[in-house]
Amino acid sequence: MKYTFIKAHRGEFDTAVMCRLLDVSRSGFYQWLRKPLSDRAVEDQRLLDLIRAAYRASRGVYGAPRIFLDLREAGETCSKHRVARIMRANHIKALHGYRTPRYGRGSTSLLTPNMLQRGFTVLRPNTAWVTDITYVRTWEGWLYLAVVRDLYSRRIVGWSTKPTLARELVLDAILMAVRRRKPKHTVIHSDQGSQFGSDVWRGFCQAHHLHPSMSRRGNCWDNAVAESFFSSLKKERIRKRIYTTREMATAEIADYIELFYNRTRRHSHLSGVSPETFEAVSKRAYCGVRETLGSPHRCDG
Repeated sequence: MKYTFIKAHRGEFDTAVMCRLLDVSRSGFYQWLRKPLSDRAVEDQRLLDLIRAAYRASRGVYGAPRIFLDLREAGETCSKHRVARIMRANHIKALHGYRTPRYGRGSTSLLTPNMLQRGFTVLRPNTAWVTDITYVRTWEGWLYLAVVRDLYSRRIVGWSTKPTLARELVLDAILMAVRRRKPKHTVIHSDQGSQFGSDVWRGFCQAHHLHPSMSRRGNCWDNAVAESFFSSLKKERIRKRIYTTREMATAEIADYIELFYNRTRRHSHLSGVSPETFEAVSKRAYCGVRETLGSPHRCDG
């Protein structure tokens, strides 16, 4: 009789011993059996799926701050620290690329004074642009890239790729910017590269209402905004890759600039929105103020 009772209740005895050894209550143990995951763990798993989706959408370049902004825009109410914790626990982190040495720039003298003086924050579009050159490796050889960036929205307004450092590289980039933005009195800031010191460059700027400005010799900080774009490009898209052809590299750069960087990439300088979004919101606000004041002039942003 006693043996039969012990055999029938052996599971309960084993549970009691186990709970005593683990220093947990029997009620807590049975609750865990019914629901192994806590509400917080279930919510973390749901957020993890959203985080992975946002990470894939950015092609692996977003870290916790920008993914947090994506989730908040989608209506989620989690904190940035929670997003960072979940990403850290699941080994999700922004991908970084490589750094390459700068190409030589010769000993060009200071042809134009520094009109920008590191004034990297401006209040209106087309007030000041910065331009610079970098390169990308391909199996066919180097591909050189020139960009023109508006300091107002950090948008790339002009760009060009060439197989050489000929002056057409920078002229094509600035021509694209002029056609897109139609500047009136814009400072165009560059380093002391020979392409920016030529008579052709100065003549083009004069004909299109651009005022050239040059960095001081050996001072990379004077053109830091242009350099920061190249850093983002190489970390977020190029990543130690050697492209088969220059055409393939150009297509990748075009996709990054036109479809990702200008249109959707969140920028910390712009309070976490993309350059296109920043310009659109600013234009709506500007036009609204003009309408309120009853300005007779056309609102052109």
